[in-house]
Parts: sequence; structure tokens; C-alpha cells
Amino acid sequence: MKTSRSFYTYLLTTYLSPYRLQVAGLALTLLTSIGLQVFNPQLMRGFIDAAVAGVAQRILIQISLGFIAIALVRQALVLASTYLGETIAWHATNTLRLDLVRHTLHLDLPFHATHTPGELIERVDGDVDALSRFFSQFVIQVLGNGLLVMGILGVLWWEDWRAGLGLSVFAITALGLLSRLQVLAVEPWRVYRQMSAEFYGFVAEHLSGLEDLRANGATGYVRHRLYGILRRWLKAFHRARLTSTALWGGTVGVFTVGNAIALSLGAYLWNQNAITIGTVYLLFYYTTLLQDPIEQIRAELEQFQQAAASLQRIQHLLKQRSQLRASGQTQLPQGALSVAFKEVWFSYQPSLVTRYLSLEQPPYPTTHNPERATLQNLTFRLPPGQVLGLLGHTGSGKSTLARLLLRLYDIQAGQIYLGGVNISQVSPQNLTERIGFVTQDVQLFQTSVRNNLTFFNPHISDGEVLQALEDLGLMPWLIGLPYGLDTELGEDRSGLSAGQAQLLAFARVFLKNPGLVILDEASSRLDPLTEQLIEQGIDRLLHRRTGVIIAHRVQTVMGADQILILEQGKILEYGDRRTLMANPQSHFARLYAHAALANLGQTPLGRISKEIIRDS
Repeated sequence: MKTSRSFYTYLLTTYLSPYRLQVAGLALTLLTSIGLQVFNPQLMRGFIDAAVAGVAQRILIQISLGFIAIALVRQALVLASTYLGETIAWHATNTLRLDLVRHTLHLDLPFHATHTPGELIERVDGDVDALSRFFSQFVIQVLGNGLLVMGILGVLWWEDWRAGLGLSVFAITALGLLSRLQVLAVEPWRVYRQMSAEFYGFVAEHLSGLEDLRANGATGYVRHRLYGILRRWLKAFHRARLTSTALWGGTVGVFTVGNAIALSLGAYLWNQNAITIGTVYLLFYYTTLLQDPIEQIRAELEQFQQAAASLQRIQHLLKQRSQLRASGQTQLPQGALSVAFKEVWFSYQPSLVTRYLSLEQPPYPTTHNPERATLQNLTFRLPPGQVLGLLGHTGSGKSTLARLLLRLYDIQAGQIYLGGVNISQVSPQNLTERIGFVTQDVQLFQTSVRNNLTFFNPHISDGEVLQALEDLGLMPWLIGLPYGLDTELGEDRSGLSAGQAQLLAFARVFLKNPGLVILDEASSRLDPLTEQLIEQGIDRLLHRRTGVIIAHRVQTVMGADQILILEQGKILEYGDRRTLMANPQSHFARLYAHAALANLGQTPLGRISKEIIRDS
């Protein structure tokens, strides 16, 4: 993908416009420094010619002091320009990082499923870091050094047209050659940056699963894969550096030719008595000085090679768009929310549903077809304030249903209503405010207890936090912490058990006060005793709220008002829990009986009773 000029312009205008004064100051210091660079050699020529002519020593001292003063001023200007450049780069790149993080967080789950966290970190941090010089000095340095080259050539033309012509040809040739060479390095550096992202993605993924890798003896496989990535990364780096080295070698060769031209012209013109010995020095000095801006332009172009590769990747990231359809701004009603699914179809491969609905004969003739939709023609209604127990085997679509309620994915057909409002018309912020979601994996952040519970919402008071902890029986744990709500939760979770971590997740939902609570296998990893404690927290959590409890075990949903059993994306059974329990032919009643029999067989006496029941 080629980066357009409009994208360069967009980045510069967007991220440098807030720092106009600093950019103006940077331009002023650089241009002043360039002017002094062009002027100072004139003093040196005057000193040489005056010394050859035998002028008074006082005049030579004055010229020397003027030369030193200008050199000191130039150094001060260089320091000022460096400070301003670094400050501008820091602010601009940090703003770009924030924008990239904000953009990435708003992309849908399919995007994040195909991009590892390590890769996105490299995009947001590594690629942006490569742009720091592009923001701070690239344009000004290239423009300023271009003006320096023009100033030097102008002085040389003023001194003697032959010197001006010869060195102008040299400068134009050098710039043309360097411009052509720098294009060759863009693609190798882009490949190198991509390999860098792959490396960090690999490391982040496997460090997070280190316990499983070591427990199952897969560390050798990981090392082998890492070795392969490092080999390809090194190959990409060598290729990128080779192109940059070719650019450097071309620069050195051109400058050698330039010095030869300057010495030849100086010797010729001096032999013709056309110039003084001081002017010979001036010609050579200006040619050497010409090397500095051309070398600086070359260095900037080399930096730009890497920046261009990063720019391509940043542009590609910013072009990514969420596949979720645009939302409205409707607000959900207060209080418990009703839930309604009407002929909902969903697949993680949207084309499958589109093809299914467009054909007279569905492409899923049997329930065993691997290409079936995840949810098929789902229709049910849960009144406000009631609790739905959602059962089904792994892969039946239970967690998918929860994701659709949160609108992490868009359905392909049908409608979903919350509180009588189509969720496609609800603003994303309001949707997350009115739905509480708790999973079996509780994510705790390395920050204070307060921030972990409020999700950094400053409008939630400490009194509300303490009341939620009191209601869930977590006050003894909080009292045992050294700094109370200000205690930092580290990797050890400050002594939190799995059950306490789940209760903290419930406290988060309490503080949100949503109208719908979804519990996705929230107690599946807990022992029976802890699960009983969690169930008490669930009762408090669901009081006067609509609830959806997703579970594998029947016992988990025995407090639900309605039961929905999914099988391979379809409704196998739906109805009032008491009614289903009273019907021995219902799937739910048979599941309950089977579970009760299984639990009975866990003890020696129970196993004997189980055999008697079976025999009878």
C-alpha cells in the first residue's frame, strides 16, 4: 500500500497545528543558524586575505572574535532547535498514540480476533515512535538544508560563475541520486516493521499462556517458532540496512567527487589570477559545507524511509472500520429491561446466513453440517425483572447470544429489543451503561481497589463502593488491606480468592446499576461451597433487575424464572421453569433428573441407590 501525500499533509496539519508557536520558533532558529553558516566562512576568507596582505594584528583579532562569536551563537541556536524539536515530537506522537488507541478500541471483535495484542502495541508505540523526527524536524530540516544549499551555490555564483556552475551540477546530481536511492529502501523497512509487530505479537501471546505451555511441555515448540521468527526478522533487517548502506555509500562517493571538483576549480582559477588564496579556501570550505546539508538531507530521507514504512501501517490501521452498523442515539428506559429476540440469525461468517436466507433450500440440510449459522431463527421474550436460565452444550450459541445483547457483533437478520427499543438504535455508551456483564474470567487491573471497582469513574463515591462491598460480604477482606480502597491490586490480587474476585466483579455491576445483568458461566470454576456463597451474591445482584444466567449445569439456573435450552444454534426448549419441571417429558426435567442422579452417584451410598433406581 502506498502512502498518499494527502495523508502526510493530514498528519502534519492535524498534529502540529496545536503547536504553531513552537514550530515557528523551531523554523526561526534553524533558518537563523543556516544564515550564520553561510556568512561565517566569509570572515575566514577575510582573515586569510588580510593575513596574506599583512594588515594590522588588531584587525585580525577582531575578525577572529567575530568568527568565534557567530560560532557560539550557532551552537546556542542548535541547542534551542533540538529542544523545540524534541518537545514538538513528544507532544505530536503522544497525541497520535491516543488517537490510535481510541480508534483501535472502537473496532469490532472480528478485527481484534485477527490481530494479536502484541501486534497492536507495536503499531501504536513502535510505528508512532518512528515518526517522532517526521513530526519535529523532517520538513523543516529538508527545507532548511535545501535553502542552505541554495545559499551556498548563490554565493559561489557571485564569487565566480565557473565555480558556481561546476558545484551546482555537483549538488543537483547528488540530490537526484540520493532521491532515487531512498525510494528503494521504503519497502524493506516496511517488511522489517511488520516482522517487528509479528515478533511482539508472538511474545505477548505466549507469555500470557506460559503456565499452560510449561505444564504441557510445549516450550521447545515455542522456542522453535521464535527461532524461525528471529531468522526472518534478521533477514528483513539486513535487507533494510543494506539499502540504507547503499544510500550512504552513494553519498560518500558523490562527496569525494565534489571535493575533487572544488580543489580542481580552485587551483585553476588561482593559477589564472581570477581569485585570491582566501577565495580558494572559501571554495573548498563551501564545498565541504555543502556536504553537511546534503548529508543532512540524506539522513532525513533515510529516517523518512523508516517513517514511510510506519506511516503505511498507521494509515492501514486508521482505514480499518468497524463492521457494526451505525447506531442511533435512543436511550434505554430506566429500571429492569425486557429482552426480546425476533427471528434472529447470526453467523461469524455473515455470507453463510445471507446465502441461507436467499436460497429456497437451505445449505444446512442436517444439524451436523459444519457451515450452519451460530444462531438460527431465534425468537423468545423475557419480561422485565425476570431471570432467564440459558442452557446448552459447548458451541450451542449461549455466549454468542450474550455478545449480541452487548452488540459486540451485528446480527444478519431479525431484531433484538431491550426495554422495547431495538438495540441498533441505542447509543453504544448507553448500551454498556444499562447492561452488566460478568464472565468466568475476572479481569483485575494493576491499580487501586477503587479504580478496579469503579472502572475509573470519578462520579462514583466511596460511600457507594463501601455499600456494594458490604452487601456482598467483602468488607472483612477490605479491612484486611493496608490502605483500604487505595490499596494497589498487583499480580497476586492482594490475597483475593477466585470467589472473592467474582464478588468484586458483581460489585462493579452493583455500582453501574444496570437494567439487565448477564452472567456468563460466572461460577463454573468454583467449588460447591464457594459457589453457594456466589449464589447469594447473584440473588442480591439480580434483585429488581432482569437477568440472563448462562450455564452448563442445571443446578445453576434453578432460581431462574424462565429456561431456554439451545442446541446447535436453535431453540430446543423454552418456557416457565416451574411448568417445565412439572412436565417429566420436558428436556429440562430430564436434564434435572439426570443431574440429580449424577450427583447421587458421587458417594458410596449414593452409587448403591443409583443402581437400585436404575434397576427399578
